[in-house]
This record gives sequence, structure tokens and C-alpha cells, in this order.
Amino acid sequence: MSSKTNPTPSEEQLGYEHDEYMLEPVPRSARRKTIGIAAIWVGFGFVVTGLIVGGQLAGQGDQPGMTLGGAVATISIGELVLFTLTVLLGIPAMRTGFNLALLSKVSYGDRGFILPMVFMALLTLGWFASILGMIGEIWGVLLGNPTGITVIDPASFGRADVAPVSLEVVLTCVAFGALFTWTAYRGISMIEKVALPVAPLLLVVALYAGVGMLNDNGGWGAMVDEASTRSGLPMGTGITIVVGAWIAGAVMGADIMRFAKNVRAVVIGAAAAFILTNPLLNVVGYIGSIATGDSNFVNWMYTQGILLTIIGVVVWTTSLWTTENSELYSNSLYTGPVLHGFGVKVRRSKLVLIVGVVGTVLGSLAFYQLFFNDFITVLGAAFVPLVSPIIADYFLLRRGAFTPTSYREQPAVRWFAVTSFVVGAASGLLFQYVWPLPGDFSASLAALVIAFVVHVLLHTLAGSRRPATPAPARD
Repeated sequence: MSSKTNPTPSEEQLGYEHDEYMLEPVPRSARRKTIGIAAIWVGFGFVVTGLIVGGQLAGQGDQPGMTLGGAVATISIGELVLFTLTVLLGIPAMRTGFNLALLSKVSYGDRGFILPMVFMALLTLGWFASILGMIGEIWGVLLGNPTGITVIDPASFGRADVAPVSLEVVLTCVAFGALFTWTAYRGISMIEKVALPVAPLLLVVALYAGVGMLNDNGGWGAMVDEASTRSGLPMGTGITIVVGAWIAGAVMGADIMRFAKNVRAVVIGAAAAFILTNPLLNVVGYIGSIATGDSNFVNWMYTQGILLTIIGVVVWTTSLWTTENSELYSNSLYTGPVLHGFGVKVRRSKLVLIVGVVGTVLGSLAFYQLFFNDFITVLGAAFVPLVSPIIADYFLLRRGAFTPTSYREQPAVRWFAVTSFVVGAASGLLFQYVWPLPGDFSASLAALVIAFVVHVLLHTLAGSRRPATPAPARD
């Protein structure tokens, strides 16, 4: 595609696959049809982590939960926040063709953009390790523990509620980690072709399992009665869990939306993930947890015969296969420009290999089993403000600064953006762990708003105005 429009890589692209547009805007000639963008987001939204979130809202084990009505309200608010963030970040990405790194350069500066990119690199690495752990765990149930070897016992870390990690789970993580890394190294197009037909299959399987779990455990009425006894999880914390589980995906959405042709494609794509598919999985996960004590419908399918067992495991693994490749792909778009900014030119494929190896090691060493819940909670509370400066700049303060070459014309650091993010992130963590907000208001939403307001306020106090054309940096 891009080889026709730019057959010879430029000097700044040296060492990269230039057709990935890692260091330059996506040209109009390379944009995709709306149906293609929507299809990508449909597959993107069918990620089984949505089931995990539903289980957290139900309160698995001895954890606090919430009623069915509270869970539906929490899911609705959290997914609406994610939808809105994706659209607000997707519109500037679509209009400029910039990926997240280039958008961040305009708002954070030529060196300041390193801050959000390092965080996003850590987030995608953590998600790769977590999802790999989910896959290893589900295959571990299928394979059992014939060796009798336990590699990691979470009880030793004060987590007696988590099952021991067997040698079979570790070996499964290593095997799939190597497979995912290899396919990401070769390119994700092959995986996307597999994932698109699997997405609706996951919908069918999830709905079938949801109904089956209800029928096997007293039906809808029994589930509602049991759900009415769940309590202790504040709605604000629940919203933070929902947002935190997908905030990395919403922010990563800029790297997808840069291929869109118009605003309609951005809205339809975001809706496909956050209005349709992901909320459905949240609800199924909640129902499954209430009915059976486990949000993972594949574990229920294990009791329904070998055919459903195989279908469940294959659908689960394949749906996450595409996600794992996306995590590695996006990670390279964050780490690559950062390294390039320091004069280190590394091919995207090599970055994928490095991150894949590190993520596989973490996934094999029980990162998911031990740290996932805290990981997504901190994620939602602290890292949502990353997008606030970009949204404020584009829609209120400095839209004229987003020109086709503006990412090359920035000062080293735009301190207003850096300051607003740091204040927002610190506020999110404070509200989440030390000083809960009145009315259980979401720490992540508060952090987002605070960073946005601080960024606008700093510009206002400095006398900044939204220029019609790019102007010299004043911060």
C-alpha cells in the first residue's frame, strides 16, 4: 500500500518498516473504509477481559460486589466514559493522521512526549503479560497438573484465594507467548483475518454460556435474588475498574483511528467496542459470577462435554490472540519513537521481539494471578489523565498547532501538559487509595477532569490563546 506512495524510506524512517507510519502521518490515500474500521473495533471489543471485569463487579470469592442494578449502572457509565475518550482522541487522530506518539509530541513537546509514551509502553507490556496469564490459566484447567509440580504458590505472597501456578500453566504461557511474539513479528494482518470471523462466534458462545449458567443454577430469579445480597463495592470504584480495564485500549485507539476517513467512522468504531460488544461481556461475566461463582464461562463449558470444552478454549485463546498482537504492535509505536528521539534506531520487529520476551517472562511468573486486579485499578485511577492535554489542546486551546508537520516543530518540553498530567495522576491515586471522593465519585474521572482543568487554567493564566496558525511555544 504505502510502498507505492513512498517507495524509499526517508532518513528519519531508517531502521523502521515505513509502511507502519510510525514516524509520520497516515496519508489520505492510505485511509480505510468505515466498515473496515468498524470491523477492527468489533474484534477489539470482544476481549474476554470484559468477563473478568463483570466478575469483579459481582464480587468473586470474599471480595465485595454490587447488586445487578448497580452493576448495570456502573458498566453503562464506565463504557460511556471509554466511548467518549475514544471519540475525543480519535477525532484529532483521524483529522491529522497522527498516531498517539505524534499527537503527544504536539501537546507534550519533542522530549516531553516521552512521559506518556513510557507509561503507555508499560501499560501495553502489563496487558500482554496479564492476557498471557489468562490464557495459561484456562489451558492449565484443561491440561491439569500431571507433573504434580507447582512453580509459584500465590499463598506464599498472601494470596491464598488464588490457585497455585503449575508447571503446565508456565509452559503454556511460554508456548503461547512465543507464538504471539512470532506472529506479531511477522505482522498482524494474518491474525486479524482469523479474529474477525471469531468475534461473532465469541458472541454466540458467550450468550449460550450465559443462558446455560443461569439454567443450571436456578434461572434468572435465583440469580437476581443472589445478586441482591452483594454489597461493599462502591460505584466509584466499580467505574474505575471498568475504565481501568480498557483505558489502555481507548488510548491505543488513536493508532487505529488515524486510518479513518471521517468522524462518522470514528464514532461507529468506538460504538462497536464500547456500546455494543464490551458491555455485553461485562454483563455476561457478572451473571456468570453470580450464578456459578466464576465469571469465566469457559470453566462452565468444561462441565458440558468435550465438544463445548474445545470450542470454549479455542474461542477464548483466539479472541485474545489478536489482542496480544495488538499490544505488541502498539508497544512498538510507543517505544520506537522514544528511542528514535534519543538517536537509537531500532526496527519495529526487533522491538516486538524484545517486548514479547519480557512479557512472556512476566506472564509465566504469575503477573496476572498476583497483580491484575491492582494493575487495572491503578491504571484507571492514575493514567487516564494522559489524554487530557491532547484533548484540551485540540478542542479548546491550540487546534491550529495540529498541522501535518507540527510534530517536528515543538519545543523540548511543554511543561503545562507535563504538569497537568502529574497533578491529575497524583490526584487519581490519592482519591483511589487515601481520600475517597464524596458519593463514591470515580477517581479516574476526577483525575481526568482535574488534569483537563489544570491544563486549561495554566494556559489561561499565561495568556495563551487558540491560534489560527501554529505559534511559538509559550510554555
